[in-house]
Amino acid sequence: MTTYDDPAFPDLDGLVGHTTVHGIPALFAPRPGEITAGLMFRVGHADETLPTFGLTHLVEHLALYRLGLSDLHYNGATAGTYTLFHVTGDEDEVVTYLNSVCGALRDLPMDRLETEKEILRTEAGSRGKSPFSPMPLWRYGAQGYGLAGNDELGTRTLTPDQVRHWAETRFTRDNAVLFLTADRVPDGLDLTLPAGHRIPTPAPSSALPVTPAYFRGDDGHLVFTSVVRRSTAAGVFADVLGRALFQDLRQKGGYSYSAEADYSPRDADFATLTAYADALPQKQDAAVGGFVDTFARLRAGRIEQAELDSVRGKALKRYDVPDLGAALLPSYALSLLTGHRILSPEQHRDELKAVGVADLREVAREAWDAGLLQVPTEGANWAGLTHAPHFSPSGVSGTLHPSLEDEDVTLIIGAAGVTLSTPGGLVTVRYDACAAMTTRPDGGRCLTGLDGFQVTVEPTLFGDVTAERIAVLDKAVPAAAVVPLPARPVEAIPRPRERSAADPQAPAGEPKQTAGQGPAGRVTGHFVFVAALATLWPVLLVALVVNGINGASPMGFGAVAGFALEVLLIRAARNLYRTGQPTTPQ
Repeated sequence: MTTYDDPAFPDLDGLVGHTTVHGIPALFAPRPGEITAGLMFRVGHADETLPTFGLTHLVEHLALYRLGLSDLHYNGATAGTYTLFHVTGDEDEVVTYLNSVCGALRDLPMDRLETEKEILRTEAGSRGKSPFSPMPLWRYGAQGYGLAGNDELGTRTLTPDQVRHWAETRFTRDNAVLFLTADRVPDGLDLTLPAGHRIPTPAPSSALPVTPAYFRGDDGHLVFTSVVRRSTAAGVFADVLGRALFQDLRQKGGYSYSAEADYSPRDADFATLTAYADALPQKQDAAVGGFVDTFARLRAGRIEQAELDSVRGKALKRYDVPDLGAALLPSYALSLLTGHRILSPEQHRDELKAVGVADLREVAREAWDAGLLQVPTEGANWAGLTHAPHFSPSGVSGTLHPSLEDEDVTLIIGAAGVTLSTPGGLVTVRYDACAAMTTRPDGGRCLTGLDGFQVTVEPTLFGDVTAERIAVLDKAVPAAAVVPLPARPVEAIPRPRERSAADPQAPAGEPKQTAGQGPAGRVTGHFVFVAALATLWPVLLVALVVNGINGASPMGFGAVAGFALEVLLIRAARNLYRTGQPTTPQ
């Protein structure tokens, strides 16, 4: 055990001690009673890909398996950018737990791999749907920070070598921090782990070309998220926003029962600001209007000094607790892992006291400008928000496969990707931007793009989707993106429904991959031009035929050619509307 010396770590003598154990930075501060310890690694699901999603979670489960049934209060947690193993007990129990975790990370029990995969799938199946689940996908796409809320596809195909390699390269002594609520590091610890390096947090992706943006979600829920620079003022603003929403939407308006806001670090430099309000169907429009008005008030700086003083006083009271050093250990450990600045209590108090109304106004503007709003109503354009993309900007060329359920829907399988042409717009996944493709032995394929758009290819639901056309997909999608799924029961393979009018019971939400409103992306300039020709040409043709009949020259060949041209124009207009191409692509 040696002294830990890092210039980024402030002078916290008398509050938090710091040293190293087997190369792992360790923070400790005393607290009466049992010891709580945490071993934290800078790896989480945001470091994974969609085909390997669940990999870190799987390592966490395997590392805890050998502990079995125990009277210890212990667990593990996998988040976006970190994994935490924590325990509460006496000194011997804490040492036993930490030694067991590190021993398992050095030699994972691979004989449990398939069983733990099934356990993770069961765990996922028991989770209820959260109104917050769609937000990461709409903001980031199906990658990085956007993986939260997706299915853990890695639990289907991950191999022992993949899992072992992940543990050896991510769960290393150079990518870890230990914290303990004790006055010293206990004897007997064996935290030997392979050498590695501190892995930086992943760079964020973006699926939003313009912000602030909105999309329609499920009835009863209004959710707002934004990405703001990490600062003391931003943390204070989250509390001010929560108070303002509660007052305006619940106490004054009576629109909502829950109205709250949260500030959560994303990485070293940025945090996620989240606001939520619920509403009954008959009050949803009023709740959205009240939310927008509240935010507008804060953006204008119309914040009472009493509001700020109340929030600041509550924040300052967090430091008026016994065993302050022990209470700060988890946040200090995470900051050390991610490279965020660590403030002493005195420094943070000074920053809290310096926050003014002008600072909150600037955070409000920053948050709104980068915001994404999920509304339970038809739209939010009136508030200056842009509809988030729910269709692709273009399609691909390829073979046309009409839907056997809806004559206005066509699947296109091409050399560059696949496109689903719907009355609302085009949904495209290109092979070179395919995050994952799940496969079924019966030929079913589901392609998800890095941007979060999804196209499902079911041979039973589209015409002429032969084995040869499926082979095009299998050859074009990178092998690393392919996720084989088990065979489905015959009754689970989809069959065409009878064509009918739109189902009035369709969900009110707006799935990113297919649903939408209006003719977005369909009525192009080319379509308008060709449709106009197709409309005007018959008038001209009739005039020519009449003139030919009254004149001396026969019009037989010209009339036939004219009618043939009209047929071609109609077909070209129809193809432009359905696929964006004037001719049937091959």
